[in-house]
Amino acid sequence: MEQLILHLLGDFVLQNDWMANNKCRRCCATLSHVVVYSIPFLLIGSPAAVAVICVTHFFIDRYRLVRYLIWARNFWSPQRQPWRECSATGFHYSVSEWLATWLMIIIDGTLHLICNYCALRWL
Repeated sequence: MEQLILHLLGDFVLQNDWMANNKCRRCCATLSHVVVYSIPFLLIGSPAAVAVICVTHFFIDRYRLVRYLIWARNFWSPQRQPWRECSATGFHYSVSEWLATWLMIIIDGTLHLICNYCALRWL
C-alpha cells in the first residue's frame, strides 16, 4: 500500500505542469520529475532500490516507453497497425484521443508500479 501511495504522490501530486509538459522533450524536466518522484521512496526502500526506481522511471517517462509496449502487444494480432499510425500513444489514431490518453496513463502507471515493486522487493 505504501508503494502505491508514494507512486501516486510522486507522479500526480508532486509533479508540476512544467515537468509534465516537458519530461518527454527535455532531460532536465525528466530528471527533475524523477528526483521529486523518487525521494519519498527512501522512506520504504534501500538506496539501491531507490536508484533502480529513479533510473527506470527516467527511461519510461523520457522516452514514453509505454507507447512501444502498447503497440507491441498487438504486433502479432491480425489487426496490427503500422507504427506510423500509432506512434503518438501506441494506439491506432482511430482510437479516440481521450481513451488512448487515459489507457496510456493507466498502463504507464502499471509499468512503474511493477518496476517499483521489483526494486523494493529484491533490493
